[in-house]
Amino acid sequence: MSETNLQVLLRRRPEGAPVPEDFEIVERPVPEPAEGQVLVRARYLSLDPYMRGRMSDAKSYAKPVPLGAVMEGATVGEVVASRDPRFAPGDHVMGGQGWQRFCAVDAARLRRVDETVAPLSAWLGVLGMPGLTAWVGLEDIGQPKAGETVVVSAASGAVGQVVGQLAKARGARVVGIAGGAAKCDFVTGTLGFDACLDHRRPLDPQLDAACPDGVDVYWENVGGHVQAAVFPRLNDFGRMVMCGMIAQYNIAPGADAAGAPAGPNLGPVVRKRLRIQGFIVSDSGWGRYDAFLAEMRPLIAAGRMRWREDVVEGLDAAPRAFIGLLEGGNFGKLAVRIG
Repeated sequence: MSETNLQVLLRRRPEGAPVPEDFEIVERPVPEPAEGQVLVRARYLSLDPYMRGRMSDAKSYAKPVPLGAVMEGATVGEVVASRDPRFAPGDHVMGGQGWQRFCAVDAARLRRVDETVAPLSAWLGVLGMPGLTAWVGLEDIGQPKAGETVVVSAASGAVGQVVGQLAKARGARVVGIAGGAAKCDFVTGTLGFDACLDHRRPLDPQLDAACPDGVDVYWENVGGHVQAAVFPRLNDFGRMVMCGMIAQYNIAPGADAAGAPAGPNLGPVVRKRLRIQGFIVSDSGWGRYDAFLAEMRPLIAAGRMRWREDVVEGLDAAPRAFIGLLEGGNFGKLAVRIG
């Protein structure tokens, strides 16, 4: 094969917010698949907030990316060569790995995708890890009931946009929180949320107006001042789904965020009998992917599941796009189209 394998490596561990110099772009030979493996050419790379944790060597639920190694990330692409009978050249698959043009991956980790259901890039978002995360968190923790109020932070993002629409499908009233008028208009006008609040404006009066009867389920993607505003409004037996805390990802462990609001007083957890639970979709979610897809396919076919993607061009643009993601600069699911 005459092509080379363009890769983005972790050059150094960030101190605070990542900068372009924390990454290194190199060209290396295309790998050869071993027995039971498949060589995949990536067409799209998913960029997600969890990757910031992989850049750090702090103790976490997953091992950090070693210095000098390819940045971790999921891709969808095309099978180029296969040494496993389950896949053939030309198949489109999800499950490719790394910020790189080619990867040799165990066939057992791949799943063939159906582009008649949704475009190839959607299998990294609404039908990929973010969508599955939304489904698992609602099924296991949020459990919204018809007539309840569900509040979703980062509502226009990859996970939030799916959470709200699944909650609507279960009969809940859904209030999103997003940054700016354009995102809020998208959340209500396209995604069909009942309301959307702009976190760049004072949240307390907006929450009072949008949630006069309190909040039954709060989906947490952000933390910070958004969490501080929503938490006191949780009703008795409310559920708080702890999915992410992007406002704190660039803060070193043990350090205080300059100007960050104090965390909520957890005393009401007992009085209100609240459920606050974090989860990691990789713990059990992929084993339930077929059930997730069975619910999503008819929603997509009926036009009741919509999404927005923010696609940047070229693998060499991935570092700056990722930095922008952590700053809230993306609008929708962030992905890189790999040329």
